[in-house]
Amino acid sequence: MTPRLRWVAGIAAVIALLGLGFIAGGLAHRSGTPGDTSPEAGFARDMSDHHAQAVAMAMIAWQAPLLTDTPQDTDVSQQIHSMAYDIALQQQNQIGQMTVWLQNWGLLATSSRPRMAWMPEGQQELDNGLMPGMATTDQINELSAAKGKALYVLFCQLMLRHHQGGIHMVEGILAETHNSQVRTLAETMQIGQSREITAMQGFLTQLGAKPLPS
Repeated sequence: MTPRLRWVAGIAAVIALLGLGFIAGGLAHRSGTPGDTSPEAGFARDMSDHHAQAVAMAMIAWQAPLLTDTPQDTDVSQQIHSMAYDIALQQQNQIGQMTVWLQNWGLLATSSRPRMAWMPEGQQELDNGLMPGMATTDQINELSAAKGKALYVLFCQLMLRHHQGGIHMVEGILAETHNSQVRTLAETMQIGQSREITAMQGFLTQLGAKPLPS
């Protein structure tokens, strides 16, 4: 399959899973209806934006040519390709579920409330307006321009930090909500992203690099 066809197939798969996310969110049992200023609504909005950046970064890595310098480099880049594809699909699907929550609760997808206002002292954790773990515009541009091993290293570094920030937000909502629907998805995020953090730490070691400093 040509790179263009792989790209088209990937986008089609993302769109299909987004649809499944809407269905899953719509069929899920609702216990109560969170309000516009609730932790659940804030989490759904903020995590959707957080996820959207992860999807964008994952698609950059997924489209990158495989490394060919050594068999190990090729193997590692293949594994990163697979993980990037999974991240894009899973997190786009989860965006779909959270979007349906807001619709079912009669709420808008956006709010005038500040980011992280749903989490105690959450606004103090913003870094120049960015939620925990999110990459800056310059870092995204650097990733887009990177080539070869440098691209794979930077992707793992940025995504590892992104996941760590996402898990922190997940822990925040788990401390605030009793909504079973929200808790189930948050726990799924926590398990999946923790597993991917471990994998990325291994990839960076194999590529002779280290995580970005906190």
